[in-house]
Amino acid sequence: MTPKTKRLISLDKKHLWHPFTQMKEWAESDPLIIERGKGNYLIDTEGRRYLDGVSSLWVTVHGHRKKEIDSAVKKQLSKIAHSTLLGLGNTPSIELAERLAEIAPGGLGRVFYSDNGSTAVEIALKMAFQYHEQTNRKNRKRKFIAFTGAYHGDTFGSMSVGEIDIFVKKYRPLLFDTFRAPYPYCYRCPVGKDKKDCKTACLNALEDILKDHHEEIAGCVIEPLFEGAAGIVTSPPGFLKAVRRLTRKYDVLLIVDEVATGFGRTGSMFACDAEGVVPDFLCLAKGLTGGYMPLAATLTTEKVYKAFLGRYDEYKSFFHGHTYTGNPLGCAAAIANLDIFKDEKVMERLKGKITLFRELLKRFESFGHVGEVRQAGLIAGIELVADRKTKKPYPSDERLGHRVCMEARKYGLIIRPLGDTIVIMPPLSITGSELKKIVGITCDCVKRLTQ
Repeated sequence: MTPKTKRLISLDKKHLWHPFTQMKEWAESDPLIIERGKGNYLIDTEGRRYLDGVSSLWVTVHGHRKKEIDSAVKKQLSKIAHSTLLGLGNTPSIELAERLAEIAPGGLGRVFYSDNGSTAVEIALKMAFQYHEQTNRKNRKRKFIAFTGAYHGDTFGSMSVGEIDIFVKKYRPLLFDTFRAPYPYCYRCPVGKDKKDCKTACLNALEDILKDHHEEIAGCVIEPLFEGAAGIVTSPPGFLKAVRRLTRKYDVLLIVDEVATGFGRTGSMFACDAEGVVPDFLCLAKGLTGGYMPLAATLTTEKVYKAFLGRYDEYKSFFHGHTYTGNPLGCAAAIANLDIFKDEKVMERLKGKITLFRELLKRFESFGHVGEVRQAGLIAGIELVADRKTKKPYPSDERLGHRVCMEARKYGLIIRPLGDTIVIMPPLSITGSELKKIVGITCDCVKRLTQ
């Protein structure tokens, strides 16, 4: 280890507090310090190269140091790095809003910027609540319905509609109550493990809640096609479309959290596109800037927007904002990101990669300690279990998922676990040979640690 690396590790341990990390354990480890990136690879301070198997936490779209995005940010930097949207406009934020309105599911023409996925959801929750407050004098629509296993971020509103205990349990006294409908996990569904009946049972349970409580419910929040933090748990075809039908039927606004699923991850530009769904709110972040800048957007309809119009002294304005809302550098990166999708025909080229990925993942089918492999587009969750027949989990203190990911680093691959589910979510720019390498290393590491 070079003196430079030793110094950086020492300073890191002295000053930094890492997210979702037990820092006692971190202090006893020898962490990687990433210094550079190129294409689909990360490079540490020792010069070692690693395939970025999780897109630097699901954000990198076209690879690192993509020249078109680099150039766009540099060009914008030569003009201005930041200008507030409070009382002013700025060129890149306006141009990006137009582009997002063009590609979003039909009718979502109003764009509110923020900084990350959690704030994008938080904004949608507040807008949905305020919309009903301002459109119905006798309004009682002050609650939300969300799904089992949901994760929507770490601010208090987004935690309130989330469910995973490890993220929210300690804060429950501070959270608002939420109605909870079953997401079709199959093994948590009202009918158990029968996938054939799972979708119907979950939709019936959702409708029961809506039927009894729709006069109280302002909005319904969902992760479309798969729940990420729950372990890449995929929903059956048509589930999202049916949820949209029910929310319309009972006059409940639909908030679709596409922070993880947006910008090509599932094989469509947005997961909503796969089922022809137009929500009332579309929450975007992560891949919005191609992985370059912290930028998020909450898109909504003209109908919702108009409910906030009025005289100043009516105080109907949406009193919410962020210092870096509509940051010009982030918006410039996002515009370049969208240009690449068009110029390089990313979505068309993605189809073959998804097919190859599906074939490669079949290697896990014979593994005695892989309970299930769940795939949505260029995303996969490989669930590790102590017993495949019963799906009995490994004891949590064995931390098998973590150990597999640490083992993979020895062979030049960065992946991350969600508990004992190994997540593979490479950049859309991944090549066929790189996909084979990612799956091959993961297979070898799982075998090595489970046999």
